[in-house]
Parts: sequence; C-alpha cells; structure tokens
Amino acid sequence: MIVVDTNIVAYLYLPGPLTAAAEALLAREPRWAAPLLWRSELRNVLASQVAQRHLALDDACAIQREAEDLLAGAEYEVDSLAVLHLAARSRCSAYDCEFAVLAEALGTELYTADRQLLKAFPGIARRLATS
Repeated sequence: MIVVDTNIVAYLYLPGPLTAAAEALLAREPRWAAPLLWRSELRNVLASQVAQRHLALDDACAIQREAEDLLAGAEYEVDSLAVLHLAARSRCSAYDCEFAVLAEALGTELYTADRQLLKAFPGIARRLATS
C-alpha cells in the first residue's frame, strides 16, 4: 500500500501529461491510501474543471464516484497534533502534511508530483515517475 496525494488521483482521472504516469503507478501498486481530506480536495479540483467548462458536471460526478471506489477502505483520519507539528517543522501546508503524516503512520511511501512535499519529506515522498 502507498499513500497518494490528491493530485495523483486527479492525474489518474483527468487526461493530461501525467495521466500515463498515474496509470503506471496504479498498475504497479494498486493499493492506494489517503487521508479523508482527499475527497474535499478532489471535489474542489472537479468543481473548478466544471466551472471552467473543461468538464461536464455528470462527468465530474462519475469521476468522484470512481475515485471514491478506488480508495474505499483505505481512507484514514490523521492525528491533528501530528499534522500541526509536521506543518510547523516543514513549512508545508497542513493539508499537505496530512498525506505525510498518514504515510509515516502506515510505514509506507507518499507519491506526489509536489516539489515542496518532495523536498520537505525526502525519507517518504516519492516523485511520480514520468518515464
């Protein structure tokens, strides 16, 4: 099992330059986990896509449902104090630190394309491989 940040989930479902990399990651490691926050973050990404008319509302709803199915049973609450401490030490957002705290708690790696996360957490953060 690996932890993925919301952007990795979005790359999987929204066609773009990192979609193939997200698909390859899923093929290599099909057990993805995330803090519960990922749902709100993905809803925000999808709502933005709908507002910009890049995505139909029905398609956004279908993507949200499919992503929730993918992560079913692997969504976790994280310790708020651990998040706050990590945010203070790393200067990353508390949102981003939720993913790092979860990866540490599960003893696994965090996959991301976020440069700040990669720099702040080199022990657990792994770059989404782009070929």
